[in-house]
Amino acid sequence: MTITASCACGQLTATAAQPPLRAAICHCHACRTRTGSAFSWNSRFATDTVTTSGTSTVFARTGDDGGTVIYHFCPTCGVTVWYVNSAVDGIMIPVGAMQPGDLPAPVFSVYDDRRPEWLILDDAANIERLA
Repeated sequence: MTITASCACGQLTATAAQPPLRAAICHCHACRTRTGSAFSWNSRFATDTVTTSGTSTVFARTGDDGGTVIYHFCPTCGVTVWYVNSAVDGIMIPVGAMQPGDLPAPVFSVYDDRRPEWLILDDAANIERLA
């Protein structure tokens, strides 16, 4: 299984040679700001299974847990294609940047206590809620 993610103009890509270790949605303010949406949907891959190509611009911020998050985005179209978090092993790829097909279903809802009240997560989806 190969998963490819790319920016809108196609010059920046990340390719994973194995399925994700996990997928999650996140309701923290930083993720909402980065995506311009009510939450982000991301998947984590083992670092040694991901190859990247193209030129990225980076933005670093300190997360709520004190770790540094470094986002790699396209300097032309602005789309984040991958990021790393010093507090978590692996490379995170936003699911929205992946090619259409079998997108990984989220198994965690991170910062669920910040989830908008109107966003209902169906219990049948078996998504673990993390505060």
